[in-house]
Formats: sequence, C-alpha cells, structure tokens
Amino acid sequence: MIAAVVWHWWLGAGLLIAGIGALIGLVAGYLKSVTALKYPNRRRQQAQK
Repeated sequence: MIAAVVWHWWLGAGLLIAGIGALIGLVAGYLKSVTALKYPNRRRQQAQK
C-alpha cells in the first residue's frame, strides 16, 4: 500500500508539471501571435505594400 501512495504522488507531480508546461506554451504562443500582428517582419511588411 505504501508503494501505491508514493506512485500516486509522483503521477500527480508529473501531471502538474506537464500542465504548467502546457499553460506556459499556450501563453507564449498567444503572445507571439499577437506581437507578430503588431510588429510584422520584413516579409509581411513587403506583402502588405
């Protein structure tokens, strides 16, 4: 029974880390897409002209 409790704790810790990583990735992707629209790179500026 002790092994089950320890395994359960590590499984929860791993899922927490994965969830935090996914959240950071989503926020970073959103900020990148919003910033790209506000400050376009050279290719996008030339295409708009």
